[in-house]
Amino acid sequence: MQFYDYFRSSAAYRCRIALNLKGLEPERTFVNLRTGEVRSDWYTKVNPQQLVPTLVDSDATLTQSLAIIEYLDEIHPEPAFMPKDPLGKARVRGISQTIACDIHPLNNLRILNYLTGELGQSEEAKNQWYVHWVNLGFTALEAQLAASPDTGTYCHGDTVTMADICLVPQVFNARRFNTDMTPYPTIVRIDEALAQLPAVADAAPGKQPDAV
Repeated sequence: MQFYDYFRSSAAYRCRIALNLKGLEPERTFVNLRTGEVRSDWYTKVNPQQLVPTLVDSDATLTQSLAIIEYLDEIHPEPAFMPKDPLGKARVRGISQTIACDIHPLNNLRILNYLTGELGQSEEAKNQWYVHWVNLGFTALEAQLAASPDTGTYCHGDTVTMADICLVPQVFNARRFNTDMTPYPTIVRIDEALAQLPAVADAAPGKQPDAV
């Protein structure tokens, strides 16, 4: 198993948490997003989207973090990342997609670079953009988590699910951009509980070999 990674990629961060929780240690190749290595000829052959992460397992090449996480859950069922009941699965997928499909894409590196590059926006404007979309997403997510009896120690009950795997990197990045987390006490509480787990803590960007 080969994992293409970048320490500060939120999507790769999700997969590192998932791999750690499953006790898997793939061979890792680090692809530098900041220097444009992700657009190199060699990596484009691996992943034509020019994004990380990519997971290669035998002859299969997998892209997109949620697909990779669910694949890992299928081939290594324990510990499970999804509840057993259909409604629980739908809720976990919904929370995961709120983060991975609604919040994160508007704020990933290539979008932010386009704002300050081609569109000529200032660093201040870029940061305002980031915080705006995080706040919009977190406001809805906080309300959803706080109101639901299905929320427990973590996003769904008292076991770690794909929703939690998605939450941790988004909170990390929100703090990196100085987002005020005061309005989101449920999100903060869940993130603090997750941070106590070695599999989660060891996946943090600052602990990766390519961290700079």
